[in-house]
Amino acid sequence: MEPSRDYPLFGGAFSAILPPGAIDVSDLRPVPDNQEVFCHCATDQSLIVELLELQAHVRGEEAARYHFEDVGGVQGARAAQVEAVRPLPLENLALGGCCQDAWVLSGKQQVVKENHQVAKEVTLHQALLRLTQYQTDLLLTFNQPLPENRSSLGPENLSPPPWSLGDFEQLVTSLTLHDPNIFGPQ
Repeated sequence: MEPSRDYPLFGGAFSAILPPGAIDVSDLRPVPDNQEVFCHCATDQSLIVELLELQAHVRGEEAARYHFEDVGGVQGARAAQVEAVRPLPLENLALGGCCQDAWVLSGKQQVVKENHQVAKEVTLHQALLRLTQYQTDLLLTFNQPLPENRSSLGPENLSPPPWSLGDFEQLVTSLTLHDPNIFGPQ
């Protein structure tokens, strides 16, 4: 099994530990400049790291809910339900020194994928790291669709296991800023 690895993000301005089986989606299709997107090599799971404009009009838990609803709107979610929101201790983050506020949210959304008619339930885990001195909301999302019952084409042990919440937590806590110039002149 391929080990987790420290991976450069946004041209090396950040890095984070990615779980085994992560494929950089930008090698497969265009990805917006403010996003890094990774998919699991054998499941429909994905991880997204986004640099977003700070939404100063919402604070605390409401900021986490705002971004969850915004993602649902962008994806055309038919239904969205927040299951839990909790603060994320800054001392657990590699970005703790430049992060003023951090939240973790879990919820479910009914999303219709491209070229499909039926909505699929997706569990989303999001971490919102608020970097106010850079006017940035850093949003990390772990998309976890319900597994489909499909027969495997090969031996199960050749593919990395599905990602876990622990893998997402490692991504969030290991995210490190190397070059603040990514945010423009300060």
